Amino acid sequence: MWLFVFFDLPTKTKKERRKYTQFRNHLLKDGFIMMQFSVYTRICKGDDSIETHKKRVKEHIPPKGNVRMISITDLQYAKMETLIGIKTVEEKLEKKQLLLF
Repeated sequence: MWLFVFFDLPTKTKKERRKYTQFRNHLLKDGFIMMQFSVYTRICKGDDSIETHKKRVKEHIPPKGNVRMISITDLQYAKMETLIGIKTVEEKLEKKQLLLF
């Protein structure tokens, strides 16, 4: 399964930028990769893992802004299309990981 985190956080003040950076760094340390600006994803091995990572995200949400999460299956993820541009190295690796499961 895949867990997606979408966020829109304010960055006008120094304090807001610091909170944004802390949140983003937490996602990276927890194994998420940036799919697009403010869209991060990670692979999870099932519902228990999804719930664990959702809880960790919730613990680090900044006081302002919006954060959304959704989990999808490997089959749903495989149906995703990239309509503009080329796939990044990370996206190519994700596809290979998906095929290994």
